[in-house]
Order: sequence, then C-alpha cells, then structure tokens
Amino acid sequence: MITPQQAIARLIDNNELFYDEMTDLMRQIMSGQVPSEQIAAILTGLRIKVETVSEISAAAAVMREFATPVPVQDNTHLVDIVGTGGDGAQTFNISSTAMFVAAAAGAKVAKHGGRSVSSSSGAADVMEQMGASLNLSPEQVGGSIDNIGIGFMFAPNHHSAMRYVAPVRRSLGFRSIFNILGPLTNPAGAPNQLLGVFHIDLCGILSRVLQQLGSRHVLVVNGSDGLDEITITGATRVAELHNGRISEYDITPDQFGLPVYANLDDIRVADSTESLAMMNRVLAGETGAARDIVLLNAAACLYAGDIVPSLQEGVAAAAQAIDSGKAKAKQQAFIDYTRQAAAEQNA
Repeated sequence: MITPQQAIARLIDNNELFYDEMTDLMRQIMSGQVPSEQIAAILTGLRIKVETVSEISAAAAVMREFATPVPVQDNTHLVDIVGTGGDGAQTFNISSTAMFVAAAAGAKVAKHGGRSVSSSSGAADVMEQMGASLNLSPEQVGGSIDNIGIGFMFAPNHHSAMRYVAPVRRSLGFRSIFNILGPLTNPAGAPNQLLGVFHIDLCGILSRVLQQLGSRHVLVVNGSDGLDEITITGATRVAELHNGRISEYDITPDQFGLPVYANLDDIRVADSTESLAMMNRVLAGETGAARDIVLLNAAACLYAGDIVPSLQEGVAAAAQAIDSGKAKAKQQAFIDYTRQAAAEQNA
C-alpha cells in the first residue's frame, strides 16, 4: 500500500504511479483518509507530470466503486452522451438536446451530468429550467431509463465521496484528473458512450482508458475548433472503441450532407434560459446551425448505442425523430416522469 506522502514524492520526481498504487491512493482519498493539503499536492503533481492511461483507469475504477449505482434492466443499447466541459465555447446544451433526439430514435440514454462549471449552462441547469426534477432515487432513474428511454443522473446524488475532493478542486482553480473522471463514471454502467473532450490528445488517451475499463462501443470526439462535441465548423477527431479495437479518424459535416459553418456564433447562449429556448426550437423543427449540430451528435449517440450501423444512417434517423415530433414528445415524457417520481418520493 502506498501512502499519500510516498505518492507525492514519486510525482515530484516525475514518476508514474502503478495501477495498484493509484487504486490504493484513490480509495484513501475517496474514503476521507487523506488531508486536503495532500490531495492538493497529489492533483498538482499528476497534472504537472501528465496523467497516464493506467493512472486514469485506476482512478475511474475506484470512483465507480464508490458511486451509488442505478439499476437498469437491460444495458445492451444503453448509451451515455457527455462532455468533459472546459472548451470555453458557451454553446447551448447540445448533448442534452441530442439525448432527446437519440431516445426518440430508439436509444436508451443514461445521461450523467451536473451544473455548469465553465459553460453558460450545465446539463442539470437546463434540465431544471425545463421543469424536470433532478432529485430522484437511483431506482426511479433506472425506471425512467427502462420505461421512457431516458434517465438523468445528477452527479452529486451519485458521488457522495466527492465531498472530500470538491473544496480542493475549487481552491486549486485548474483542471485536474477529476475533470475527466466524471464522464468515465456513469452510475448506470452504460457500456456505450459519446464522450466529448476539450483537447485532441484526450481522444486517444480516454479511448484506451475505456478499453481498459471494458466499454463496448465508444466515440471520443474533439472538434477542430476545440469544441467538446462533434462540431459543425470543420473536422472532428474521433477515436472509436468498438469490441475491443480502437481506430482514429476525422469526420466533417459535409460528409453527411450538412453545411460547414464559419463559426459557432449562432449557437452561443448566455444562460440556461437561452439554452432551453434554443433546445426547444430545435425540437420543434427549426432549421439551422443548432439543428445541424444536434443531428451530428444524436447520430453519434445512436451509432455508439448500436441502434444504427453508421453515422450516415444516424443523421437520417435523428432528422426523422425531430421532424415526426417524437423528440419533442420524448422531452415532455421525461419531464412528466421525473415530476411524478419526485411527487411520489415526497408523498
């Protein structure tokens, strides 16, 4: 077993922590055994050294151990659509909108997210803005996934051990390993995922992490404009993990019959109110940049969930889900379900 002091000394010397050592260290941190000052030193040392695939994999595995799980009847086509954040783009909630579209086209979506840290509107912010209840029990979230094809897991409800780390993260003020651990620790155990990252190097790194963690079908994406989504302004790097094999390639909107936009200005918002308004316009069938970026990301979600055999067919399925009114209906079904579940909980 490694002590926090030993780990700090290793990191100061720019040495990697082995998988078992990182596992031990994370268990100590997540169980409240490590003082804040030492956690700060560990996070700083990891960031300066640069976290390895093995270190991230071990940390994510422990964070999954400590998470409050969500029971789901069948996870075959269960998919998470999530971003690391940190891209600074101030766009509307693309992945949350794509969630409704993908679910309307047949995916089972277990979305895991929280409030805004660096963006105009976090997933939880826009869910609350639309009138959905966030504070469901794990069983109620599982029921939402099983019955209507969507569940939203509000991160603080499922990661209580993060209370030992949260104040340190806030005081440090820079990105740490925990910025990438959240998207790797879905409480419903979704084996399929569309994961947006803030730097192109993370595509290869996190696809290998998820390979080690046993994921089935994952697309890790980064836009050439820095967006932690599939972008509409140019190329997006994709690292695809499928049945144990990883391939990397680039995609562009014009491959799918969509325009390439000059910038992201048409999809930027100031807050969750503006984000919800843009989401609702997309779900109502309005055309333009917001719809096109949702089509691409919903398509990737459907492809990762093995609902469609290709991204091309995913775009067509996503468009049909919006234009038929099914995506808007799915949003309303989700709102109604969470409100009813919350009422039952409080009765």
